[in-house]
Amino acid sequence: MTSRFCLEVAGPYACFTRPEMKVERVSYDVITPSAARAVFESILWKPAIRWRVTQIEVLRPIRFINLRRNEVSAVVSTRNVQQAMHAGSGNLALYIEDERQQRAGYFLRDVAYRLHAELSLAPGCTEPLMKYTEMFTRRARKGQCVNQPYLGCREFAAQFRLVEAGEQGSAPLPETRPLGWMLHDLDFSNPADPQPRFFDAKMNDGVVDVPPFEEARG
Repeated sequence: MTSRFCLEVAGPYACFTRPEMKVERVSYDVITPSAARAVFESILWKPAIRWRVTQIEVLRPIRFINLRRNEVSAVVSTRNVQQAMHAGSGNLALYIEDERQQRAGYFLRDVAYRLHAELSLAPGCTEPLMKYTEMFTRRARKGQCVNQPYLGCREFAAQFRLVEAGEQGSAPLPETRPLGWMLHDLDFSNPADPQPRFFDAKMNDGVVDVPPFEEARG
């Protein structure tokens, strides 16, 4: 049993990074299913529920822009965090001035999507699905969220609104093209070593149909 929802999201910039690009950030042509799932989870996430993105509609022309940004080249070491936890104190500071670097990126600009997803209960959950259906509907209508939805990078904030049942929105982009192999999501069967799964994405008249995760390839 599932509940179906649709969100319209938009933003001035987006970056859904291709994993094969190791040095500079290069975005996919459209939002990935995992990034779309994150938008729904930013509005409502509980251990008792699961989100599955089924379809992505592209509402604006696909346009790119080259940008250079300041980024931090390091992260706080996990080992240092663990040592500080055991010792009760420690220096976990990261000095941005020492770790700052400029990186170029090939980002999307002026994006808008209509995202379709199904909400279901996690295995073993005995709570009624209607509870979470009503919770998400109420939050999405009010524009409430657990954390600010974003388009690939946290600095690229997304505006969102709930598309009501029966609502006639704008038509998708009238364009058909192959998108190549795209990241579907990560397989967390082994939490210590999550593995990426990919699918052969195609956009038909502005619509990308997302296969079930089980059909994606490693």
